[in-house]
Amino acid sequence: MTQGDVTVDLPESLESIAQDFAALSARDRLILLLDFSDELPELPERYQGHAELLERVDECQSPLFLAVEVDGAQGAAALQDATVHLFFQAPPEAPTTRGFAGILHEGLNGLTVGEVLAVPDDAPYRFGLGDAVSPLRLRGMVAMLSRIKRQIRIRSAD
Repeated sequence: MTQGDVTVDLPESLESIAQDFAALSARDRLILLLDFSDELPELPERYQGHAELLERVDECQSPLFLAVEVDGAQGAAALQDATVHLFFQAPPEAPTTRGFAGILHEGLNGLTVGEVLAVPDDAPYRFGLGDAVSPLRLRGMVAMLSRIKRQIRIRSAD
């Protein structure tokens, strides 16, 4: 996202992924997206069969559910340094949606609350996928990021 004339940087882990995508042709970006789809971890057992613990991201064209955990948050000062853990569920027959979730999982999981909340809202557009997938699909990834940030804020307020 730009603020004034300044582009806000991505966290190193997400920037590295963006650079990997930028180095590829549109066709190869799709292949890399499928790799992220294949690498998306399964839900931990504590979430399996407990749909009420997951939030559906309605903007995604395929069913996608996510959960966010924040650990180590004791007191307002420590909150920014608490660790974020992300969990996603999407069907195998939805590789684009799973790929977006895989990118966000690899790029954001394990970062601090402050780092994740500082990720610019336009981050999903920085992977060069606009020429490989539809704008509607990219809006699904934007919605995932938005839900992650919202859940972090909710869990941080507890």
